[in-house]
Amino acid sequence: MSGTADKTFYLETFGCQMNVHDSEKVIGTLLQEGYRQVPTVEEAGLILYNTCSIRDKAEQKVFHRLADYKKLQAQGKKFGVLGCVAQQEGEKIFERAPHVSMVCGSASYRNLPEMLVQIETGNRSTGLDDRATDHCFETEYTARTNPHRGYITIIEGCDKFCAYCVVPFTRGKERSRTSSSVLAEARQLADLGYTEIQLLGQNVNSYRDPDGKKSFAELLAAVGEVAGIRRVRFTTSHPRDFGRDIVDVLEAVPTLCDHVHLPVQSGSTRVLDAMQRLYTRDQYLERISWIHAAQRDLSITTDLIVGFPGETEHEFEQTLSLLDEVGYDSAFTFKYSPRPNTPAIGLDDAIPDGEKAWRLAVVNEKQKQMSAHRNKRHLGRTVEVMVEGKNPRGQWIGRTSQIKVLNFTVPEGVELKTGSYVDVRVTASFSNSLVGEMVSAARGS
Repeated sequence: MSGTADKTFYLETFGCQMNVHDSEKVIGTLLQEGYRQVPTVEEAGLILYNTCSIRDKAEQKVFHRLADYKKLQAQGKKFGVLGCVAQQEGEKIFERAPHVSMVCGSASYRNLPEMLVQIETGNRSTGLDDRATDHCFETEYTARTNPHRGYITIIEGCDKFCAYCVVPFTRGKERSRTSSSVLAEARQLADLGYTEIQLLGQNVNSYRDPDGKKSFAELLAAVGEVAGIRRVRFTTSHPRDFGRDIVDVLEAVPTLCDHVHLPVQSGSTRVLDAMQRLYTRDQYLERISWIHAAQRDLSITTDLIVGFPGETEHEFEQTLSLLDEVGYDSAFTFKYSPRPNTPAIGLDDAIPDGEKAWRLAVVNEKQKQMSAHRNKRHLGRTVEVMVEGKNPRGQWIGRTSQIKVLNFTVPEGVELKTGSYVDVRVTASFSNSLVGEMVSAARGS
């Protein structure tokens, strides 16, 4: 690696919004330690991968990537693996990829300054805090990549131990930040000109204020009342901890977005029990009834897994019937695949991959039709969007409070600023997006 006068790094991120925001904080830490971020691996002295272990064969993909770049070791470059695969594979990474200098799980990011010193002096460095850690990764030095939407992690880790999920083993136990620190960060973002905040957590609504001052719903309301903030989102909620008070707050605080992401995973109570999801179909539907009864038009999105070990055709049909009963606006869907160290790894995964693929295709087609039907209700309405840029056809792109993509035209000669808010009348709808015409700049924009 080059000398201390020009310490350069390249960071590639895989996975969820938690990983994206973790990388923002890692980048900020590196910059604070005198490093300079560069856009290519060729320019970098330190090459880092922030990894995700959710997808099938995720660790294999990481090792293939590391093998591709082994040739760069001769140029004096150093390599580090961060995130979930780092925690999952641990020091086995050094065995399979000896050119790697640093392995660091997300629960150990607070130790990065010391770890960087170790690798700069030619040593290997390992950060693999387990579920015993009580620390969150809080830093003043966050290199935010979006100038208008700011992420704030309010809870790290997971205590749910769903049978298919590796997250409790890779991100440690649930540990929440104080509401005071979250609100201080929200006010700081507002002062910097941010207008949208997204609260993050593996189970964001499992938040427990260490100071005992605020519930999750109360924290949502408080963030929504920060001066200058126009939109507040949160993800991902766990149905077990989803209370009616969350819906009450969504109704009471206008800045909270009209959207709830509530992963169900299966429509069968027996499969949910096998998945160790901690709720039944009826309990899940009770929470949906609270959302449906709200005075605001709340969009509902979800996550679904098909082909979990033992899922019968009848149980798969129960998932399909759940789609009809709930009326999701969209869904993220997955085929089950075994993940290392998870409880389900010992189950007989007897469902052929072809059958899983068929079930996934059926779910996707049904949800596509449902999404198209749900989006039609916006036709003729005027909605506020946050401007995000232009699409290849020259239309402007924005997102509604329901987090829906809206492509729209503007009057001739009008130029918009990314991050501004405009009112758009919806003129057409599709399964994945809306189309419209700008009416005016939104109030307060």
